[in-house]
Amino acid sequence: MLSSTESVNSVLAPGNLRKVHHIALNVKDMQASRHFYGTILGLHELTGDEVPATLVELVASGKVANFVTPDGTILDLFWEPELSPPDPNPEKTFTRAYHLAFDIEPELFDRAVSVIRENKIAIAHGPVTRPTGRGVYFYDPDGFMIEIRCDPEAS
Repeated sequence: MLSSTESVNSVLAPGNLRKVHHIALNVKDMQASRHFYGTILGLHELTGDEVPATLVELVASGKVANFVTPDGTILDLFWEPELSPPDPNPEKTFTRAYHLAFDIEPELFDRAVSVIRENKIAIAHGPVTRPTGRGVYFYDPDGFMIEIRCDPEAS
C-alpha cells in the first residue's frame, strides 16, 4: 500500500522483482571456500561454457568462482586475500547480512549435520527444532554464517 507521500511511479509494483539473481561473497582463501561450497556443501561450480561471459576473465585468473544453488541462484565468490572483518570472532556479526540459508529435505537433515561434523566444521548453533522446521548454523571459511534448514516433517 502506498503512503500519501509515495506515487505509483516511485515504487516497484509487487512482482516486478522476479527472483534473486545472485549472491556475492568476498572470500579470503579461494581454495578453502571452493572446497567448502563445492565439495562439502555439494554446490555445482560453473566451469567452461557455464561461466557467464562477463566473468570468464575473472574466473580464469582465479579471482572469482561461481556456484549454482539447487534453485538456480548463482553464488559468486570474489577473492579478496586481504579481507579481514573488523572483529575476527565470527560470533560477532560484522556485516549487515546475517546468514545464507540452504533448504534440504527433512529426511536428509541429520545427514547434513553429520557431514558438517565429519568435516570438523564447528557448529555455531543447533541443531534446533522450531515450529518452522529444523536448522543448524555454522561458519564458512571466512566466518560468514551458513544455515542448513528443513521444513517440519509431515505427521
